[in-house]
Amino acid sequence: MSENKDPQVTKFVYDFTEGNKDLKDLLGGKGANLAEMTNLGLPVPPGFTITTDACKVYLESGAEPVALRDEVTQHLDALEQQMGKKLGQADNPLLVSVRSGAKFSMPGMMDTVLNIGLSDKSVQGLAKQAGDDRFAWDSYRRLIQMFGKTVLDVDGELFEEELEKAKRAKKVTVDTDLDAADLKKLVTRFKKIVKTEAGRDFPQDPREQMDLAIHAVFDSWNTDRAKLYRRQERIPGDLGTAVNVCSMVFGNLGPDSGTGVAFTRDPASGHQGVYGDYLQNAQGEDVVAGIRNTVPLAELEQIDKKSYDQLMQIMETLENHYKDLCDIEFTIERGQLWMLQTRVGKRTAGAAFRIATQLVDQGLIDEAEALQRVTGAQLAQLMFPRFDDEAKVELLGRGIAASPGAAVGKAVFDSYTAIKWSRSGEKVILIRRETNPDDLDGMIAAEGILTSRGGKTSHAAVVARGMGKTCVCGAEELEVDTKRRRLTIGDVVVEEGDVVSIDGSTGKVYRGEVPVVPSPVVEYFEGRMHAGADDADELVGAVHRIMAYADRVRRLRVRANADNAEDALRARRFGAQGIGLCRTEHMFLGERREMVEKLILADTDTEREDSLKQLLPLQKQDFVELFEAMDGLPVTIRLLDPPLHEFLPDITELSVRVALAESRQDNNENDLRLLQAVHRLHEQNPMLGLRGVRLGLVIPGLFAMQVRAIAEAAAARKNAKGDPRAEIMIPLVGTVQELEIVREESDRVIAEVEEQTGVKLKLAIGTMIELPRAALTAGQIAEAAQFFSFGTNDLTQTVWGFSRDDVEASFFTAYLEKGIFGVSPFETIDKDGVGSLVKSAVAAGRATRPDLKLGVCGEHGGDPESVHFFHEVGLDYVSCSPFRIPVARLEAGRAASTSTGSDHR
Repeated sequence: MSENKDPQVTKFVYDFTEGNKDLKDLLGGKGANLAEMTNLGLPVPPGFTITTDACKVYLESGAEPVALRDEVTQHLDALEQQMGKKLGQADNPLLVSVRSGAKFSMPGMMDTVLNIGLSDKSVQGLAKQAGDDRFAWDSYRRLIQMFGKTVLDVDGELFEEELEKAKRAKKVTVDTDLDAADLKKLVTRFKKIVKTEAGRDFPQDPREQMDLAIHAVFDSWNTDRAKLYRRQERIPGDLGTAVNVCSMVFGNLGPDSGTGVAFTRDPASGHQGVYGDYLQNAQGEDVVAGIRNTVPLAELEQIDKKSYDQLMQIMETLENHYKDLCDIEFTIERGQLWMLQTRVGKRTAGAAFRIATQLVDQGLIDEAEALQRVTGAQLAQLMFPRFDDEAKVELLGRGIAASPGAAVGKAVFDSYTAIKWSRSGEKVILIRRETNPDDLDGMIAAEGILTSRGGKTSHAAVVARGMGKTCVCGAEELEVDTKRRRLTIGDVVVEEGDVVSIDGSTGKVYRGEVPVVPSPVVEYFEGRMHAGADDADELVGAVHRIMAYADRVRRLRVRANADNAEDALRARRFGAQGIGLCRTEHMFLGERREMVEKLILADTDTEREDSLKQLLPLQKQDFVELFEAMDGLPVTIRLLDPPLHEFLPDITELSVRVALAESRQDNNENDLRLLQAVHRLHEQNPMLGLRGVRLGLVIPGLFAMQVRAIAEAAAARKNAKGDPRAEIMIPLVGTVQELEIVREESDRVIAEVEEQTGVKLKLAIGTMIELPRAALTAGQIAEAAQFFSFGTNDLTQTVWGFSRDDVEASFFTAYLEKGIFGVSPFETIDKDGVGSLVKSAVAAGRATRPDLKLGVCGEHGGDPESVHFFHEVGLDYVSCSPFRIPVARLEAGRAASTSTGSDHR
């Protein structure tokens, strides 16, 4: 958007009474939901929202839109009239909060400033207005602290150190024990910090405070931590954030005031009940920061029953209105309840499945919507192992089960170490007193997070749940000493580097490594789930119901990448509807490598034919077992694909062996021949060399042997009353002529087997589309192919011009950090490049052969986002590793579901 856009047609500021929950793109999630609650008649403090459009102009041009200041002034005037006081007024000040609010929830990643409008003069007026000097000076020190860190970029630790000094001087441990005089002195110290570190005085003009805070929130969209979080959560970087300016209500006015966070259901388990945290005499940031330990929300009933009953009623209203788990922030100001935010709450994977089925049973949503409420990524989390209940363990302590999972790793006490050790291949557990947004890098690197402070609504808990990381919070009995890099409980000391295990489902923390066992969800998919805890049975029941619906509605079939009968049987238990890729090269390893070496070393046709004859019965038996395991389902067999040198010894090791033998005058003729073959077959770029169909054309009889083995195995299964459905796939075809030659030879071999066995065979012959030229000439290739299977791993390599084996370790990390990649193109398909080739090849292939069967067999076939793309472009099936089959089934159902669903990022 340009700054010069006509201000008459661009509205940059909306009152809370003007918006609604469907305007998240414009008002951000927070602003849209504040407007929605206002429209519902709930007690929301008055305020207004500056749009994401204004943020985009600011970020693009470096200046706010010309019309923005006047619009803010108009809405501020209206707010002042409504409240009967002016911003920063000396005798009766209006105070406001300035808070970020992007379309997608980014907890703790962007900035907030509370108590704007306080100054040396207005703090006196606030004290008189409230009848509480301590409250006024506490609010003022909070403003200077937050403003200094957020707006003026002062190191927040400097303020924390002064606060700790004040508590030590008073011999108290919590800030609520500091009186007005203590806080007044603290304000003076805080202002000196600002002057020294920022090179300017803390601003006394309230409008200047507000304008600078608005700009700081805009700027926070592009902080390193915000960009990292967006990459982690795959949130687009061009959305911008809205800014919410809301009249302040105060939870730090004494014991009859407080602040809290509530969930309409447990975000960790999905169970219904009273869940959340409450903190008396505090402001909202105290709860999410985890700096003071909260009490369970249920205790609010004894503290303030009137507010508790009203909150329960509002929670029910919001859940029924949003038809989902709601995450709510609230403040009580001297017995008056105020709603500060609601949003569809982040939840754990297990909670997502339970809640979706619960809401169906309550009649709030239908099955199609329930399918949209869960994701393949969540299902994958549920398939991770869990701790063995019967293992001998050393329990260190227990905290709050904030995000489930079984995580084991070496204890580390800062993000830098977590990142460093993780990059060295170590599994680590990040241990902190409490986390803050600056710890995001370390949280991503760690297997799990453990904190001694905070609850289910603390920063650590919310972010961990969003990322699917195991997390235990509020383990108060554990004393975390980050400076000495250790934690203690009683006489037990855990030093940095010691192994710990944390259970995010129970909150238990163990010393040492606890063994893990398969998850009940995996046991369910494998058909061997034993009767266990009710909770596990309930979760499996929810997964079963949603998977059943996904299977009913999906169009895409799901096959497995499997190379042997054992993998094929497991894939079938996981719901595979065939094999989309059997890599025959895996059948030539182990004891058979010597036979391949003989084939490669063959000097005459006779020697080569003898080697092929030895391999034929072994290949046939492989295929017989595979067809038996997948009886009645299609099995796509890829003929030999990798370069032949992969079956020979390493050139360096072999050279040394030959040299040593020569020095001993103990020449080994076979080793010499091997070395000559290795040199002959050595290639600078083997993945672009003699492999795939090129091997079949250069090595006489190689592909014919494999086709014969497939045909004979199919005939044998038919004679055994089986139903083999073999498909022969020719790899690395770049031109139709290559396929025509191999197909002609294959048809001849199949006809010979039919004549020899008396069994009529119906074997489809197709090809992998894994080269750009194949995709571009797909219409021609379809004349000779009965099916295409897109090999997206190789297609990605050849489109991008890099080798996966080399570049992922060398520069992918830098590309991800710089935002060049949002995600590795080997993990999620590159829709613009690789995807466009797939799309055009589908259209061209079907134009030539309308009944052309189309699938994909790269690992993209099990990636949730990629599955949706393959559905959209019209493939018939995806194929992936056995463990990812349930994920692909679920996402195929989600892709086909007609419901638009809800976005739960």
